[in-house]
Amino acid sequence: MIKKKSERADLESKRTTLVLIGLVVSLSLTILGFEWRTYEAALMDFGNLDLDLEKKPPPPPPAPPEVIEVVENEIEIEKEIEIDNQDFDEDEVFEIIEDPVEEEVAPMNFMVVENKPVFPGCEGIADQMQQYMCFQQKIAQHIVSVFKYPAIAKDMGIQGKVFITFVIDKTGKVVSPVVSRSVDKYLDDEALRIVGTLPMMTPAKQRGKPVPVTFTVPISFKLQ
Repeated sequence: MIKKKSERADLESKRTTLVLIGLVVSLSLTILGFEWRTYEAALMDFGNLDLDLEKKPPPPPPAPPEVIEVVENEIEIEKEIEIDNQDFDEDEVFEIIEDPVEEEVAPMNFMVVENKPVFPGCEGIADQMQQYMCFQQKIAQHIVSVFKYPAIAKDMGIQGKVFITFVIDKTGKVVSPVVSRSVDKYLDDEALRIVGTLPMMTPAKQRGKPVPVTFTVPISFKLQ
């Protein structure tokens, strides 16, 4: 016999041991087979569950739908609407009168209008030239009575003559004042305020009809 390199790798030395282990295992399985028993499966009793279920009668069938009877409308309306027959003359003409639209008249120049505006207090003067002189005097008196020198302009030593142009409309009211010649914002504002205080006047007339006119008044601001 050829000698093995390693004695541990020699399986012949363990042959007897392996045979004995196989016999023991075979014998054990044989004994287990003889000793194995089977038992009948017993029914497990969980008690009686007695349910008393009340049987309800089935629901009644749905009622059949009502029959809709279509009745033809055979009722005749005996009463008719009566319309009175009014006699119209075919030759008769209906005239629709509209209110006349009053045209806006551009303001006229104060010096060319036939009848100049009349300042309150000058109504009794018949002569037009004297009435015009009265107009100027009354305006000058009114300006002096309401005049207030602006404090800021006075402190800054600002002075000069402001020209204000305004319109005396067809009712005699002073409207649309504007600065036609400016000196300073504060003086301009005071001049506009003064003109805004002028009273209602008798309006100017051209061919007997009231017309608006323009007028320019100078207001002097002078420090003494």
